[in-house]
Amino acid sequence: MASVVEYKGLKAGYHCGYCDSEGKASCGMWAHSMTVQDYQDLIDRGWRRSGKYVYKPVMNQTCCPQYTIRCRPLQFQPSKSHKKVLKKMLKFLAKGEISKGNCEDEPMEPTMEDAVASDFALINKLDIQCDLKTLSDDLKESLKSEEKKKGKSSKREESNELIQSQDTEEKLDPGEPSHSVKAHTVPQPGKGADLSKPPCRKAKEIRKERKRLKLMRQNPGGELEGFQVRGQPPSLFPPKAKSNQPKSLEDLIFESLPESASHKFEVRVVRSSPPSSQFKATFQESYQVYKRYQMVVHKDPPDKPTVSQFTRFLCSSPLEAENPANGPDCGYGSFHQQYWLDGKIIAVGVIDILPYCVSSVYLYYDPDYSFLSLGVYSALREIAFTRQLHEKTPELSYYYMGFYIHSCPKMKYKGQYRPSDLLCPETYVWVPIEQCLPSLENSKYCRFNQDPEAVDEGRSKEPDRLQVFYKKAIMPYGVYKKQRRDPGGEAAVLQYAGLVGQTCAERMLLFRD
Repeated sequence: MASVVEYKGLKAGYHCGYCDSEGKASCGMWAHSMTVQDYQDLIDRGWRRSGKYVYKPVMNQTCCPQYTIRCRPLQFQPSKSHKKVLKKMLKFLAKGEISKGNCEDEPMEPTMEDAVASDFALINKLDIQCDLKTLSDDLKESLKSEEKKKGKSSKREESNELIQSQDTEEKLDPGEPSHSVKAHTVPQPGKGADLSKPPCRKAKEIRKERKRLKLMRQNPGGELEGFQVRGQPPSLFPPKAKSNQPKSLEDLIFESLPESASHKFEVRVVRSSPPSSQFKATFQESYQVYKRYQMVVHKDPPDKPTVSQFTRFLCSSPLEAENPANGPDCGYGSFHQQYWLDGKIIAVGVIDILPYCVSSVYLYYDPDYSFLSLGVYSALREIAFTRQLHEKTPELSYYYMGFYIHSCPKMKYKGQYRPSDLLCPETYVWVPIEQCLPSLENSKYCRFNQDPEAVDEGRSKEPDRLQVFYKKAIMPYGVYKKQRRDPGGEAAVLQYAGLVGQTCAERMLLFRD
């Protein structure tokens, strides 16, 4: 199904949760449906979603410029503070030990994206105004007629998609076994390894070497396909480690636990839109964690974090589920990554899996377990998850962390996951964060591309080619203009085209009533 959006235009001079002023400015659109490729292209132009509302800060006007930030997981090495969080989790799981004191040296706990929260009134209003069923039926009817013209059988495609979706759900329902931390069996005395000696890791190193050689055979030139950064190690699995080489992120996360471990812990990935059977079965428990998180961490009154707010903000998604054969086993779309401790949910990471990245949407957790630094821990797990998905889908090689706000101290933690890049707000190219920070110290708004001649290569050049959905028909904007003389609406359409870029403007359908 094609992406269908309603452009809502510029909203300026409203409350900003980052600096507590009335200087926020952004442009937004309501997405009735959206393909994962369109959303990938949009976030690579500075857009971001909150439920089905997709917005883009007006960077040179808003009080707190929000720069899209991405981490490069293939080259990521955990810092000393990251390792401390991972070791703290392992110690808690193995022995039930709780670290004393606060974590002042780890100021990376994510807070609610307050600027998104201030859009709730607008989102609620749009949700009521938009008759999705009628629009969806009209669009299906229009698309079917288009398919018939092209001589394609849409019924066959829908049937295949349904089968793939069911297969995916079956894979997801057992959780994420290969990505779980469980109590591994230790050989009993007199059987197998001598427990008085250090554990032998030879088998693990052999498996790593096999994977590395397999990747090299697939890529004789020594480079992985996709968005590999030049000059970086081509393989996720480096050559056999020397004894003094630091442990990898995976080594630290998936370190074996003793049979007598105090806790059982696992991570499950469940599709949230459309909701899988496991998502439905755990909905109420997940919501209760969210409610407690909002009340304790963000001091929300009990009547504010409602089921409808939770659903609209963190469960509803415009992204169409896609399950191509060459994609990740779980498919593309919107998911909840659930963290289970001793049979109950203690945290949930809301993520989108897109063609080139895992995009982090939000995290909420049970405040009783805040001592585990779950904000940091979940980010490290999502980076490791991205690396895992990359093995099957080489193009998927980035971890998007949302917005980096240099002028807001509590949002600067995202810059501590290196190497990372910020998106230039004028030319939409990625620039290493180290090159951006000096400029941001001098000015809240910066153009990161140092080439003064560089322009936005994906800008709207032919607005008449923009696709419009009008009166149950799909047509280019040039044709629409002739059918309906609406000079007052032209400025908004041109603004929309400029913000989404030529490619998305030609692919997505702009709904006009």
